[in-house]
Amino acid sequence: MAKAPSAGAARQKVHFQQRVTLDDGMGNETSDQTIFTDAAEFIPLRGGEGVQAARLTGIQPYVCAVPMPRALWRLIGRVDARSGVVYAITAPPVNTDQKNAWLDIMVTQGRAS
Repeated sequence: MAKAPSAGAARQKVHFQQRVTLDDGMGNETSDQTIFTDAAEFIPLRGGEGVQAARLTGIQPYVCAVPMPRALWRLIGRVDARSGVVYAITAPPVNTDQKNAWLDIMVTQGRAS
């Protein structure tokens, strides 16, 4: 049985962002507006032919476990606030514990989001 996520394991600080094109007031466009920041746990996927093939192309898939906030359904991309790594969400969030406490999100590092 899979280990249940815990608050102590959520050691990474993550910015949840939504891709929006905004005018910066100087005639330039900016994007990636931060909606909120929260703690998360990144669990690298192992095994499987698809995972091994993705690693050979420089893409590392992860499962990102986050506490269930209200605004999570609006997410498009995410940035690890401490390392600056951008993760692309590749699958919709899944409520694996069926208690609305944690969501598991499939993300990849190394792929354009």
